[in-house]
Amino acid sequence: MRRVNKPWGYELVWAETDRYVGKMLHIARGQKLSRQYHERKDETFFVQSGEMDLELGQGDAMHTLRLIAGESFHCAPHTVHRMIAVTDVDVVEVSTPDLDDVVRIEDAYGREGTSLP
Repeated sequence: MRRVNKPWGYELVWAETDRYVGKMLHIARGQKLSRQYHERKDETFFVQSGEMDLELGQGDAMHTLRLIAGESFHCAPHTVHRMIAVTDVDVVEVSTPDLDDVVRIEDAYGREGTSLP
């Protein structure tokens, strides 16, 4: 297992193979991840504790889902999304192993851009 500190909290990578990755994201209350999408990465989120808003889409097509403990969401490739912590929130993420496949559209911490391998 490895811990990766992030400006919004941290992630614990608890499983990593050539077929899947398992992470636990801890997002501090009021913090948010990048508005982003993935070309290949397919992921599912499960809220283990706390509450978060999951923004989906962008512009006029953007809508927000409030997810609470016990709820999940499948995020297919090319889906524009952003997690925003309403409370401190722990999110289990299971995905394909494409960890560098991130296209950041907007970021509160100045990390906009592409991180494709």
